Amino acid sequence: MTEVQLQQLVEEISLQFFKRPFKHRAIFNKRLKTTGGRYHLTDHHLDFNPTLFAGISQAEQAGIIKHELCHYHLHLLKKGYRHQDRDFKVLLAKVGGSRYAPRLPQVKNKVKRQVMYRCLGCGQIITRQRKINTARYVCGKCGEKLQFLKIVS
Repeated sequence: MTEVQLQQLVEEISLQFFKRPFKHRAIFNKRLKTTGGRYHLTDHHLDFNPTLFAGISQAEQAGIIKHELCHYHLHLLKKGYRHQDRDFKVLLAKVGGSRYAPRLPQVKNKVKRQVMYRCLGCGQIITRQRKINTARYVCGKCGEKLQFLKIVS
């Protein structure tokens, strides 16, 4: 979906379900990671998560758009536009918007990097996600120095 198609879809949903025009911009924002969309109070534009939109159905996309449009229209009408406000909850239920962003299918077993160290005293193997300064840190079990072994990706 392109940003032009997104803009058209948001405008159509706004007219169909809210009976009010959407007069601002709807764009994709690659920096959104955990949320489906975001409404900006200052300039009234909407941001949407392109990764999430690519991995969900059109019905779920419409649910996210309706959720953000609830924030948009209620804020412009000077009513309760926040999640905990009654106006927001009532309007969201009325138009059938989604309360939460759907979960994205996880990437297949993404292995995190591991850095391995061995204690020179007791021989314990220590794994970390980040490198540590072996001149400064010691074994937590016996207090001896640590020796760098390898990085496992």
